[in-house]
Amino acid sequence: MTISKQVAANKRSTVMIMLVFVVFVSLIGGLFAWLSGSWSMVFWFLGIAAVYALIQYFVAGKLSVVMTGAREIQKSDNPRFYGIVEELSETAKLPMPKVYVIKDTAPNAFATGRDPAHAIVAATTGLIEIMDDKELRSVMAHEMSHVKNYDIRVGMIVFGLVCVIGFISDIGLRMLFYSNRDDDNKSPIGLVIAVLTLILAPIAAALAQMAVSRQREYLADSSSAQMTKQPESMISALKKLDAHARPMHQQNPATEALFIANPLKKTFFSNIFSTHPSIDQRVERLSDARK
Repeated sequence: MTISKQVAANKRSTVMIMLVFVVFVSLIGGLFAWLSGSWSMVFWFLGIAAVYALIQYFVAGKLSVVMTGAREIQKSDNPRFYGIVEELSETAKLPMPKVYVIKDTAPNAFATGRDPAHAIVAATTGLIEIMDDKELRSVMAHEMSHVKNYDIRVGMIVFGLVCVIGFISDIGLRMLFYSNRDDDNKSPIGLVIAVLTLILAPIAAALAQMAVSRQREYLADSSSAQMTKQPESMISALKKLDAHARPMHQQNPATEALFIANPLKKTFFSNIFSTHPSIDQRVERLSDARK
């Protein structure tokens, strides 16, 4: 798929994800309405979902910055890093994004925002220190590719979906627990279905996030090589990320998909639900593209 087609597909995906999100939350509301006998709950859930989706569209970028502990910088704060981002924005013919730094020895970077005019790119101090200029340029070209391809919008919406589904599931389980302590009239089957739905909903959201993110990473790697015309530097940067990989100090599973490398502590479940393909797979794809 060409870059232009991918951009168009990402714009369509944003609309579809938001619609599916609103419908999904409404279905959960319908389930609780059936159990409680109050069908007005459906409209409450639908209204909350619609308002949340709208708010998420405008504030998710800033929220992800807060959750990662990133700090905005100016060119005078880090001329080397800021200058590379500035150069790439001119090369890609994109508006200059806001530039952030995360004080963390774990090498990593991310991009977010609702569109190129409201984009944010960030890197950890660990990444800036271990990468040479060519490698740092390739990493940030990867992030600028997310901006140019409108991956940031898709990622932002999926990030919001994961957050709210987890929140709703937690609230729903608490509601079931407290509302049924003195009520033996509700259907046991219905209660089982409700509990299973609330437990499985966050897992379904995580799987959706994983599927979306993995393809975005492959595309951004390829786009970075095209933007810098130095695929070997992207390969070298990926190998360094692998060699120096470590969990970030400020971790949140909801922001995992934003980063160029997995920022979480590796566990059995984090490996299964990782939003990132392995570094070996990414290097292999880039190497094959050079042949």
